[in-house]
Amino acid sequence: MSGALNCSAADLSTLLGPNATAAAEYICGQLGTVNNKFTDAAFAIDNTYLLFSAYLVFSMQLGFAMLCAGSVRAKNTMNIMLTNVLDAAAGGLFYYLFGYAFAFGGSSEGFIGRHNFALKDFPTLTSDYSFFLYQWAFAIAAAGITSGSIAERTQFVAYLIYSSFLTGFVYPVVSHWFWSPDGWASPFRPAGDRLFGTGAIDFAGSGVVHMVGGIAGLMGALIEGPRRGRFEKSGRSIALRGHSASLVVLGTFLLWFGWYGFNPGSFAKILVPYESGSSYGQWSGIGRTAVTTTLAGSTAALTTLFGKRLLSGHWNVTDVCNGLLGGFAAITGGCSVVEPWAAIVCGFVAALVLIGCNKLAEIVQYDDPLEAAQLHGGCGAWGLIFVGLFAKEKYINEVYGATPGRPYGLFMGGGGKLLGAQLVQILVVAGWVSVTMGTLFFILKKLNLLRISEKDEMAGMDMTRHGGFAYMYYDNDDESLRATQLQRVDA
Repeated sequence: MSGALNCSAADLSTLLGPNATAAAEYICGQLGTVNNKFTDAAFAIDNTYLLFSAYLVFSMQLGFAMLCAGSVRAKNTMNIMLTNVLDAAAGGLFYYLFGYAFAFGGSSEGFIGRHNFALKDFPTLTSDYSFFLYQWAFAIAAAGITSGSIAERTQFVAYLIYSSFLTGFVYPVVSHWFWSPDGWASPFRPAGDRLFGTGAIDFAGSGVVHMVGGIAGLMGALIEGPRRGRFEKSGRSIALRGHSASLVVLGTFLLWFGWYGFNPGSFAKILVPYESGSSYGQWSGIGRTAVTTTLAGSTAALTTLFGKRLLSGHWNVTDVCNGLLGGFAAITGGCSVVEPWAAIVCGFVAALVLIGCNKLAEIVQYDDPLEAAQLHGGCGAWGLIFVGLFAKEKYINEVYGATPGRPYGLFMGGGGKLLGAQLVQILVVAGWVSVTMGTLFFILKKLNLLRISEKDEMAGMDMTRHGGFAYMYYDNDDESLRATQLQRVDA
């Protein structure tokens, strides 16, 4: 805590009368106790803030579950809900055993962490359990993104395998590169050892979380192929609409709420003054970050609303929800280092990126039930480029530490070095995730562990794989309606 109380018995003794030394020692001892109390309070406040933010980010899992459930057909509701639960459960175990160590365990080469497996020798001087919980919530968010891309046609065992691999290895390596002080592209490295003099700035994870999840989903969906009936032989697309717009809207609002832990919470600390004795400090940056997040998502939602109206002639609530989330995914990387007006630009372009990616997906017959690859991958990539264009020098120095001559946004007069670092991040994230997750999905396909049979896909996985439908349309006690017998299917 800055501004610590300092007291010297030698200095005080000259100002006191008889028994000067004893009085000075007593006064200094009391001031030292007060100073320790302030320090303890600062740690408690910062840890409480981070824990609360972790709870908000974890609540996004409920948002993902509702969004996914509403976006698939009713016959696959139980399946997609179960995968969301398993993303959190399997991700918790594997991030504890391996993921945190790979991400933040310290390294010498900047590629992957090597310490704190299963939280051994933890907590450390720089990290406490609240930090682990916060980072775990981020890891399972990436896995939740991927599950939407391959919904309605993937074997359950494949979900378990990819989710564990993604949260235990693929995602942690990326987060080490850009978020750990040891990462080779981290903006927290010493001034003379940063990529292009700045490091890649991805504050809350447009690339680290959203691009990782989106590209992993892209590879899975490409290797699996589209759902049966999604495209005709002539190439014409057939909309396989989700069964509940209500669940989609509910999930979107839950994700919106959780994003206030995702973006502002990434500061990790709140009790950090920028100017001693001033009302301006990190709490101001946190408030600004919440504002930029709100403006980007709101702008993207409205842009999508009118854009899709012009293209399709409808006011479509599902499209608006996806546009809103696309704006959030884009602003996530630069939410702390841009002005509110720039966030509006970010959201406007993010909506156009999402519409364009969806049109391209339709042309190449790519099927993603939740538009996850387009939304998180495409808008996440735009978010990284946006940082390289609009990041403000003052805010970068406040968030990442003041460094004379540090590059900032191209359109803000800071040159092109930061933009270059952002483009490097896009390329390496896309390459790393494509190779690792693409290889995994290819192996699963060759082992016949990836896609379900045509019969099961047409009947729906709730009935064939999970023992019954999510929604009960008749009375269980009515014997006349029990014509359908459940059959157990292995795998």
